[in-house]
Amino acid sequence: MPSHAETVHPPQVAGVFYPAAPDALNALIADVRKHARPDGGVAPKVVIAPHAGLAYSGSVAATAFGAWARRAKPPRRIVIIGPAHRVAFSGIAVHPASKWRTPLGEIPVAGVTHAELAQAAGIIVDPRPFAGEHSLEMHLIMLQAMLPAPFEIVPILVGDAHSRQVAEALRRVWGGPETVVAVSSDLSHFLDQRRAESVDSNTARRIETLDAAALDGRRACGFLPIKGALEIAAERDMRVSGLHLATSADVGADASRVVGYGAFALEYAASARLAETDRERLLSACMVALGLATRNGGKAPPPTLAAASPAFSPWRATFVTLTEDEQLRGCIGSLGPRRPLIDDAVANTAQAAFADPRFPPLKESELTGLRLDVSILSYPRPIPTESESELVAALEPDRDGLILSAGKRRALFLPSVWRHLPDARAFVRDLMAKAGFDSNRWPEGLEARRFRVESFGAPWRRVDAKDVGLETNDAKAGQH
Repeated sequence: MPSHAETVHPPQVAGVFYPAAPDALNALIADVRKHARPDGGVAPKVVIAPHAGLAYSGSVAATAFGAWARRAKPPRRIVIIGPAHRVAFSGIAVHPASKWRTPLGEIPVAGVTHAELAQAAGIIVDPRPFAGEHSLEMHLIMLQAMLPAPFEIVPILVGDAHSRQVAEALRRVWGGPETVVAVSSDLSHFLDQRRAESVDSNTARRIETLDAAALDGRRACGFLPIKGALEIAAERDMRVSGLHLATSADVGADASRVVGYGAFALEYAASARLAETDRERLLSACMVALGLATRNGGKAPPPTLAAASPAFSPWRATFVTLTEDEQLRGCIGSLGPRRPLIDDAVANTAQAAFADPRFPPLKESELTGLRLDVSILSYPRPIPTESESELVAALEPDRDGLILSAGKRRALFLPSVWRHLPDARAFVRDLMAKAGFDSNRWPEGLEARRFRVESFGAPWRRVDAKDVGLETNDAKAGQH
């Protein structure tokens, strides 16, 4: 078998999945990029993007890769991992070639990373599974067109493997800021348009909520690479955003038998943040809802945002905190994601004002002087612990939120509580008391989970719904 230093892997699907002539290929990529969606300003370490024929899924792929294209320091190493379609094999395969060629030029394979990966258990070095394969090549041509050279790649092909194997392979090549990961997968296959949109929407929610167990080949051909990426996302506290869903029928294919496509971004929760304009619009929506609720007995129909940002549609868990003169006036939220961000934040705003049992219902006269803060929770990660001392030692004050649960009892502290309880032991004991546990005895079966938040807020202000693109059914909404 040729050595890594001696061979070039030639294009496999040029002239079939995309034009073989460089000028025609560049022109088509430029055209599909015009139809890419805004990504809400995400900064992904990992993206999930489709790999169908360029004319069909190119705009969705361009949406996924757009964030990397605008980075001030573009990625220098790109791991491309996708499913095998042509050759059946067990495990995970890497190609022995030192370079990959497409009509847009040659791209080097990361030598050291490739060698380390090739030594891992369950990984074979064999060119045969790559014959005729398109799942990695379709990403490569997009990356060549959208990113400045030079960069190197780590191509990984997944056969009949366990998602744990995929996750372990990704851990070996994860790297630092210089490295990003492109997961190659289409979504549903050969359903009618209506059914495909329903299935793909549900799959998107599963991906956004890190529900890897729900994924299978009926939902995504690259479900194993996706599951491996989601396993690491749960470990490393990452936030997933769905950016674009489409089908082949959207570009003229037969609507009775379509293929679904999706673009997703996975970014570290500790650094993820909404764009300032999105923060402002989300707070405005919450303030409109709060004004409506004070006049409608606590009921606030969720407003619809015209031309809503993609940042508002991913499923997120939020808490809304109301304060007056730095004193708590209400705080309620969701322990897990169960609806889109905008819906969750608006609903929790009304709940914080009217359903927090520690306070009477908010009056309209109290709005002036109130402050509203929204906290977006990351995926809660377990803290292995069997004693109070272990839990106290594991916590990071000022950064960790904490959920304690056992049986039907559970309670949550946001990271902001550290301002009032800076001692970790007091933080834990007060949360145990909030949940109804005996703070002097470690509860049997107690589960501790940590999370981080993106928090932002503003003093109460009257918002004209129309000025920020809000639509409500309330005749008085424009006044607030």
